[in-house]
Amino acid sequence: MDYAATLLAKLPGASRRDHGLRRLLETLETYLPQEQIETVMQAYEFGAHAHEGQTRQTGEAYISHPVAVAQELADMHLDAQAVVAALLHDVVEDTYASIADIEERFGSEVALLVDGVSKLDQIQFRDRAEAQAESFRKMMLAMIEDIRVILVKLADRMHNMQTLGAMPAEKRSRIARETLDIYAPIANRLGINRLKVELENLGFKNLHPYRYRVLEKTLRRSQGSQRQMVKKITDEFVSSLASEGINAEVTGREKHLYSIYKKMLEKKLLLNDVVDVYGFRIIVDDINDCYKVLGIVHGLHKPMPGRFKDYIAIPRINGYQSLHTTLFGPKGQPLEVQIRTRHMDQVAESGVASHWQYKAGDKTDATPQRRAREWLSNLAELQGTETSEEFLESVKVDLFPDKIYVFTPKGDIMPLPKGATTVDFAYAVHTDIGNRCVAAKIDRNLVPLRTALQNGQTVEVVTSRGARPNPNWLSFVRTAKARNSIRAHMKSMRSSESVDLGRRLLDRALKDLDSSLRKIGKVRMNAALDELGFNNNIELFEQIGLGERLAPLTARFLLGGNEEGHSEPATTSLVIAGTEGMVVTYARCCHPIPGDEVMGYMSSGRGIVVHRNNCGNLINFRKQPEKWISVGWEQEISRDFSSQIQVDTINKPGVLAEVAATIADSNSNIEQVSVLGRHEDCSMLSFLLQVRDRTHLAQIMRNVRKMQSVIRVARDCA
Repeated sequence: MDYAATLLAKLPGASRRDHGLRRLLETLETYLPQEQIETVMQAYEFGAHAHEGQTRQTGEAYISHPVAVAQELADMHLDAQAVVAALLHDVVEDTYASIADIEERFGSEVALLVDGVSKLDQIQFRDRAEAQAESFRKMMLAMIEDIRVILVKLADRMHNMQTLGAMPAEKRSRIARETLDIYAPIANRLGINRLKVELENLGFKNLHPYRYRVLEKTLRRSQGSQRQMVKKITDEFVSSLASEGINAEVTGREKHLYSIYKKMLEKKLLLNDVVDVYGFRIIVDDINDCYKVLGIVHGLHKPMPGRFKDYIAIPRINGYQSLHTTLFGPKGQPLEVQIRTRHMDQVAESGVASHWQYKAGDKTDATPQRRAREWLSNLAELQGTETSEEFLESVKVDLFPDKIYVFTPKGDIMPLPKGATTVDFAYAVHTDIGNRCVAAKIDRNLVPLRTALQNGQTVEVVTSRGARPNPNWLSFVRTAKARNSIRAHMKSMRSSESVDLGRRLLDRALKDLDSSLRKIGKVRMNAALDELGFNNNIELFEQIGLGERLAPLTARFLLGGNEEGHSEPATTSLVIAGTEGMVVTYARCCHPIPGDEVMGYMSSGRGIVVHRNNCGNLINFRKQPEKWISVGWEQEISRDFSSQIQVDTINKPGVLAEVAATIADSNSNIEQVSVLGRHEDCSMLSFLLQVRDRTHLAQIMRNVRKMQSVIRVARDCA
């Protein structure tokens, strides 16, 4: 490691003593050329100078954190640009340095990576089902642009979790939950098992410290007897494999506390039932040896029925390959055995980062890289999804996978989420197949289209040239591709079909209100058409059929005029499309503004109450789905709306006035200010503002965030 020593000798004394930097350079020497290592050193010096004087909560110099993040990436043998970006990932947020400075010194590729990670750092998750779906969408899009962004972020999260003990308990719990809900599943989806396991264990330790300590103590107590048993069985495997001439490496697998905890929860097992399972990993030279070893271990101990899985022939969705079997060991103890090649083991631990191949033009069959690219390209297709929440739900199917594998009639393997139906399968094969499917066969037997698929079934789709998607399919399909394809086809229906559908929808909505189109009569219909700006009822029916106007609201509008002789004016400007003649109010719990994804709730006495889709109060309305109405904003709106932001500031005199002045300079009026809390060094302020739309609000928040006294700015949502 002479070259690392030479580089360190050029640094000031304090940096020379940085053991983390020495280890990083020694790791990089094993796979990077010297000129690239010199670039990494330049990045270290740039970052160390920028962070000079800054310390972490643990008391260490701040530069120790970027070095630790870079070390994680170096252990995965990532390229020099990713390592440089890791060293610089916090300088834009925390120091004087700008993206332009980084681009000038280290190139546009590094600057884009640092910019991507900086944007991810601003994301605040609540949990996987809650209100940060739009932020989650941005994170997935950053991965699509350059997957190294999320690898840097995962390494950053890993080191932050390792040093989480210095944080207050409430913050530890929030970060731990976020790690278990978002980051560990992403590491798993990208096949990076080492990061996934570490993130899960650290998340578990900080979210449930007492449960963690109990499990850890019990495991430690049983390790003595377990170690003897593991050694005995390991020696038995090694001896038997050697006698058959198979070169193999046998290790007793270390148990991961979080996986034990999950198994106890999912299978409702006692701790002793889980702890007494012994795990072994057998690593061999090639695939043929994997199957030979399987035969040998089945000869030594009887296999448990139904516990064998061949992930070599059918890899997991993230590229993982291995043979899994469970044996009856001594005294009936279960022995879990994984058999794989050295390359499969490397992929299992490092996933998409193994043998790093970043260039998209690389068309090799490296499974983790290819599968990751396929997954990310599928995410790009989902951008047509109507709301951020739907996007989050679609991606969660992949991030929290409960996969099944079915076969096409030609024997090709098709991975689908658990609960997927034959229609999902049809759309997974091809959009045209889905659009034209009329029936399906499972293992050569005709089944209803809504039939849920099971592992190992062979599925055949029957199509017809004149067939088209049935809107009722939306009630049972599971995959985003099927859902989006059905909606897209419905939107592109011919005008005559839309008119017919719109007429039927409006008549049905009127019948729900004890009326009908026939009862409305021509006089009231013509008056309504004049008020709504239509030349004839065909145009009205077509808009309803295409989903541009809501049948329940149109029906109420028609009846309101029919009963009262005139339409009731709305209490606010009519800025929600398709709600003319209805009372429209905006929920004070979430303060929707133009640009937000919104939904309407039919409230007695208040007409349509408009909520943001991520409003926490919507949970209370889920028992009455018939009162939900899809709504959208008009294109041009010229009025102000109320919106609420929370600003965390340094606790010092005059800070409230400073923030208020910045908001006023951003062309906004403040309706109300309240102090949510105050600590020794921090104040939490809430502002109710007047804004035009999301763009105006984002500009205000950006201006406030730039203030030296401001720690954090976030939009409030109930």
